[in-house]
Amino acid sequence: MTAPSHATAADQTDIPLIVRASIKLGLIQTTIIVLMAIASRLLEGPAETAALALLLLIGLAVSAGLPGIWTNARTIEGIAGAAGIGLAAAAIFMVIDSLVLQNLGLWTNRWREIGGGSNWWYHPIWWMVDAWLAWMGAWVLAQQAARGMRPSLGMLMGLSVGLTLVVGALAALFHFPGAGWTVASFGVAYLAGLPLAVFVSGMGRKGA
Repeated sequence: MTAPSHATAADQTDIPLIVRASIKLGLIQTTIIVLMAIASRLLEGPAETAALALLLLIGLAVSAGLPGIWTNARTIEGIAGAAGIGLAAAAIFMVIDSLVLQNLGLWTNRWREIGGGSNWWYHPIWWMVDAWLAWMGAWVLAQQAARGMRPSLGMLMGLSVGLTLVVGALAALFHFPGAGWTVASFGVAYLAGLPLAVFVSGMGRKGA
């Protein structure tokens, strides 16, 4: 998957675009989160693991890739705009979660136990993670463009997932606290794998 062509190579950061993109991303992320919650309730064992892994990968691709594609990130302006989309999308999810999802009791006891008995623990974490993913992902896409390539979500995910697997494997092998061969550990490791992808994608840039 590659970024769509724009009439101009300049970053697209008009306020209406940012607002529309934030709403779209927030709704997409909410849908994925709801599906993950349903899968964790209805499935067990390998089926649950496979479903959660697939949904997590889709969620990471959407969160890390779409903001930078929508802003046509080429410079710091487009990268910052993408981070803003991620941040605002988190706010969209929080509103939906507060008004609808919390009242539906969608989250299982497992989620409450992780949060120390509270369903609200993940809100401050979510806006930080959402902005981080969009920021780092847009940076990778901008680096691709700087190397004379057409920004590609597929390449972004291939590189970042590969580096995440390395980070996750090392964490598990060296018994990093909480690390294991699990979907959750992969999700946490992605927060390190993605910035590593920024570093790797910046190697060999034109003019570098």
